[in-house]
Amino acid sequence: MKKKPFIISALACAAILSASASKNADPVLMTINGKDVRQSEFEYLYHKNNLQQLAPQSIDEYIEMFIVYKLKVADAEAAGLHQTDAFTKEFNGYCAELSRPYLRDSIVEKRLVEEAYARMATSRKVSHIMLPLGSTYDEKEANRMKLDSIRTAIVNGSADFGEMAVRYSSDRSARVNNGSMGYINVNSYPYPFEKTAWETPVGEISPVIEDAPFGFHIIRVEDQRPNPGKVEARHILKLTNGLSEEEGAAKKAQIDSIYNLLANGGDFDAIARAESEDPGSAANGGRLGWFGPGEMVKEFEDAAFGLKDGGISAPFKTAYGYHIVQTLAHRGIGTLAEESERIKAAISRDMRSVMPETERMAQLKAELGVKIDSTGLMQARSRMTGDSPAEQLRSLQADNSLIATVGNRTISIGDVINYIPSNVLEGANDAFTVLNSGLENKINETVVEETRKNLAENNSEYRNLTNEYRDGILLFEISNRNVWERSTSDTEGLQKFFSANRAKYTWDKPHYKGYVIFATNDSIAGEAQKYLAANQVENDSLVSVMRANYGRNIKIEKVVTGKGENAIVDNVAFNGERPEAPGRWTAWFGYAGRVIDTPEEANDVRGAVASDYQQQLESEWIKDLRKKYKIKLNKKALKALGN
Repeated sequence: MKKKPFIISALACAAILSASASKNADPVLMTINGKDVRQSEFEYLYHKNNLQQLAPQSIDEYIEMFIVYKLKVADAEAAGLHQTDAFTKEFNGYCAELSRPYLRDSIVEKRLVEEAYARMATSRKVSHIMLPLGSTYDEKEANRMKLDSIRTAIVNGSADFGEMAVRYSSDRSARVNNGSMGYINVNSYPYPFEKTAWETPVGEISPVIEDAPFGFHIIRVEDQRPNPGKVEARHILKLTNGLSEEEGAAKKAQIDSIYNLLANGGDFDAIARAESEDPGSAANGGRLGWFGPGEMVKEFEDAAFGLKDGGISAPFKTAYGYHIVQTLAHRGIGTLAEESERIKAAISRDMRSVMPETERMAQLKAELGVKIDSTGLMQARSRMTGDSPAEQLRSLQADNSLIATVGNRTISIGDVINYIPSNVLEGANDAFTVLNSGLENKINETVVEETRKNLAENNSEYRNLTNEYRDGILLFEISNRNVWERSTSDTEGLQKFFSANRAKYTWDKPHYKGYVIFATNDSIAGEAQKYLAANQVENDSLVSVMRANYGRNIKIEKVVTGKGENAIVDNVAFNGERPEAPGRWTAWFGYAGRVIDTPEEANDVRGAVASDYQQQLESEWIKDLRKKYKIKLNKKALKALGN
């Protein structure tokens, strides 16, 4: 009775939320307290109710139940339950889940998987120059323009890419490699970087791209080759980084000695565990797992890919030290079906995971005609006053200048400032950056609100589901207030109801009414009995007094139990045999109890009385609702519905 209505999951909803009905084809069947109920809502709930019933109801039978349902919802609204914070939070949470399929483009993930798979066919050799994003709006724009100027100079032939990388790039490796990253594969770098690397023609330099939070890049694509797939390899390493020339020579002698052992049949796994100085792989016999081009330094990559399965390289040097590598297996690119799960896993780890939502948001913004007044935004910046970014933002809290429109809704500067969370505002490092971010978030939230509003107006399935959930919350709360909670907490009302209907409540056997006091041993039970015999303890304070004196060695239960229903009560009150002790409670005795043949008060049969009292409260409430709220039926439409 107390359960909220069955709610269809968002995934199931996605399959059915596709139809919309015009108001002409969806007549008003009834009006309850001035609120129209349309045919689509009634039919939806009627069919759903019948699916859950063993014996389906006729429409005429259901109409009466439906009217009562809507009267209760009207009563909840009259009580303001739909305006509480708890209701708003729960209802908005449901709407967010239900509308999720409409706020993401399900085709995007499929496109991204196919795109990544197509790019897997090749590896691209690239170089890049990176500048930081900057910590303020001005720094960001300055770095963007600086990198664009560097690009222009390189394209015009007045500057060398490598020299510019060494001089300006914030990627420290550029000082060694002149910005070269070698050959790279898909799913190895942030998506904006990868996308640009594959879309820029070989031999050209990309425009400046922003790759938050890493920085701005320009990318030169130098070559493209077929992707050789991946290799599984293991290695033995002797570190030389930071060593003197003499120490390095000693490491070379060690690796040569190890190579001779391997050439004479030595066990690679055992030798790697004993001799390799690579802490990440030595304990695993030197195993590095599968890797592709661009994932290892060039010398290591060339050696691993150049060997046949099972082949062992001669010692070679990298920036880390001397290596011996054994290639265990080669693996080419699988089919789309074979690679799909690995690609999806990679997508889930980068910004592509939110692209179904971000691309759908862009579509919705276009549909709603979102407009931003960029000039007005810059003017608002000039009106900021205050020493700190937080003060500058707060100075615009009352600014009513319109800055954006979303459909028919407007957003002012003040709306944006007041939307920004206080912790973000107070922790702002740059006021204009926070203002821009706040505006974007405010627009996005408004777009979502408008989308849900349009769904509720134009999609009958969505409207019916949200109405059902909304009404279900209100129905539960108002029923709990007027019936369920009252039927158990209204002690005076319960007793009056019991007294008026005393003859209805009888027993077919005597009951023990009183207390059973349990103890952890006979000694404590004896002491407790003596204490109660010598001291007058009121029933209301019995538990607290005994717990204060005996702690957790005492447990007290108040019971009204019939003969034969409980072995311990039978032992205490009806001369029954002593049963097996329940757990650690090895001793017990009765206190302030007596045997009665019929219930004396409502508490003696509380469950039955509360249930009956609940039915009475329900009946009286419904009578009151019918008097309180106006019901208007469209008899013609209801009659047509039954045909």
